[in-house]
Amino acid sequence: MNNPRSIDNDPLSNRDLALLRQAITLSEESRQSGRHPFAALVADQDGNIIVTAGNNSMPPEGDPTQHAELVVAARAAQKLSPEQLAKSTLYTSAEPCCMCAGAIYWTGIGRVVYALSEHTLLGLTGDHPENPTFSLPCREVFARGQRKVTVVGPMLEDEAAKPHEGFWK
Repeated sequence: MNNPRSIDNDPLSNRDLALLRQAITLSEESRQSGRHPFAALVADQDGNIIVTAGNNSMPPEGDPTQHAELVVAARAAQKLSPEQLAKSTLYTSAEPCCMCAGAIYWTGIGRVVYALSEHTLLGLTGDHPENPTFSLPCREVFARGQRKVTVVGPMLEDEAAKPHEGFWK
């Protein structure tokens, strides 16, 4: 069976696809909890899930810096050694924004697999004031650093778009 490939030509395993789908499921759960429909998780090199998080940036009680990717990166850095982080993967329902890409970079996570691209996300959210999307792909952020971060995505965009349907109206 042919594995899907990323733009970086990094093959995705069935485990990768299952973990990405789990992040998408978590994004739906985030929406059902009354929060923005985003979620992420970090798995170690063996596919064991270390941490998960939905987005908690929704006003008025949320913190706008608490994107799911930033939260899981920070929590993973508290649980794993730098060597383990370098071999870990962050799976996310949407491409990390520049803030989250910075957190991923600084924590030393070695690989990111994402579903929705920033471009596709912008098409879903429009100019909604709670999601002023940057036009800055995470690959560009990572390319400016000294440490390599492998990026796989976008993948499964149709599946990842479903939790957003009707949300940003």
